[in-house]
Amino acid sequence: MTPVCSYLKMLPVRSYPGMTTVPVPGMTSAHRPRPTLVRAMPSPPTRLRTAALRTIRALVTALRTPAESTEPLFAHAPRRWQRVAPYVVAFGFAVTLLPVTTTVLTQDYRLGGGWSGALATAQAAPLLLAVTRPLSAWWIVFGADVIGGILLWGADGLAGRPWPWTPMVIVGYLLLMLCLGLRESRRTLLAVWLATGLAGLFFELLSQDRSDGSHLLLFVLSGVFLVVAAALRERGHAQRKLAEQETISEAERSRRTLLEERARIARELHDVVAHHMSVITVQADSAPYRIDGLPGPAREEFATIAASARESLAEMRRLLAVLRSDGSEGERTPQPGLDRLQHLVEATVRAGVPAELSLPAELGAVPPAVDLSAYRIVQEALANVVRHASGARTRVSVAADGSWLTVLVVNGPAAERTSPLETTGTGHGLVGMRERVRLTGGTLDTGPLPDGGFRVAARLPLATGGSAPADPAPEAGLRPEAALRPEADRDLALDSETEPGPGPGPGVKATGAGSVPVRSATPEPEDTP
Repeated sequence: MTPVCSYLKMLPVRSYPGMTTVPVPGMTSAHRPRPTLVRAMPSPPTRLRTAALRTIRALVTALRTPAESTEPLFAHAPRRWQRVAPYVVAFGFAVTLLPVTTTVLTQDYRLGGGWSGALATAQAAPLLLAVTRPLSAWWIVFGADVIGGILLWGADGLAGRPWPWTPMVIVGYLLLMLCLGLRESRRTLLAVWLATGLAGLFFELLSQDRSDGSHLLLFVLSGVFLVVAAALRERGHAQRKLAEQETISEAERSRRTLLEERARIARELHDVVAHHMSVITVQADSAPYRIDGLPGPAREEFATIAASARESLAEMRRLLAVLRSDGSEGERTPQPGLDRLQHLVEATVRAGVPAELSLPAELGAVPPAVDLSAYRIVQEALANVVRHASGARTRVSVAADGSWLTVLVVNGPAAERTSPLETTGTGHGLVGMRERVRLTGGTLDTGPLPDGGFRVAARLPLATGGSAPADPAPEAGLRPEAALRPEADRDLALDSETEPGPGPGPGVKATGAGSVPVRSATPEPEDTP
């Protein structure tokens, strides 16, 4: 076989009308490619008919498939009367329509008593089922209504009366439409509405002389009721979804706030830890020069310690680069401590808050982490006062007994009802306090006071060990257990206006209320008063 024949054998060949196959020399019938069958595109009428059949099958399937939920309507309503209301309404309609329908069919339409009672029961009793299974109730009521229309067609008293749907049928059917609209899907509601229209069209074609247009009335009203009920159902569903998303968003926001606050605390503590690591490095490097007669192994050991300290410091800088956010590049200033409380309180006074500070002259040795945490707790507490209780008397007390550092910030009620200075906040204040206290192994107690004020009481351990010391002894005029009692906080922090106490003693700094225009100097307001 020639190469040309081999190539032509691999090519797909399709056969079209009027096309002839030319034989190729050297190609036998076994090598000749077979024509490929081409499926013809369906015509537009065929496509329309196929789409219509598919739609009809979907609607029929929707009528045969009720909603998965069988809970009563308004089962999740917040109040009990709202959950019971569907049963009460359905029972009231059923009890009312049952005797009325029987009487009207018997006396007005002159239908037999047996048929009248059966139709009345089939049209009214399923309304109770509609509270939990409206589609099943619709099948029963719809079938009873169609049978009733056929029976009334041959009744003796039909002349001059509504047909095919009686007034009782219309009232019960519209209630059923409300139940369907509150439970079933859009496709099911469309199928129910079309079935109602087809039933009315059937009776119109059956006897145009006796029809009074009630089928058109029911067709229009049922569509309106279905649309209104479906809109109410979807609106409630959207509100529930929105509430769920808000709950999830609030949880995510709280988690993000906590993580951001922890990262911020870690960045602040970097300076404290870096200072210690730098001291270790300097001491290890200078040991051979400060200590005479060091043996060689000791010099090598100090060199190893210095190298390890430098490596740890470098790793800490890399960790800080990971924790630092885009907006924290300006955090270059030294971290504040208790020695900056005087400036903090003075800034609060300039913001319009009459604040006082009680601080012993000698606090003793305070660990750097505790020193920074105590300052931040006071800063965030004063920010809350400026934000939520502008003009309230506030007292800041700091005391140490050798084992614990007690920080107490108590403010009274706001001097006057005014709107907050800010309408939005970061929400990090109380979260930051808790995280700082947890970091140091202390305790925090916050909450409102009976007179409308607020307290923040923190106890931070001064010991450098891993466990917190035992309960401290009273010292510096501040009982540690008072930090957990609102009455003690108020008595300690808010002195009487008519009986002022003595001035600050030796070593105690105090600032009074200022008359400077309100301008908050605290950087972190908080959402919770």
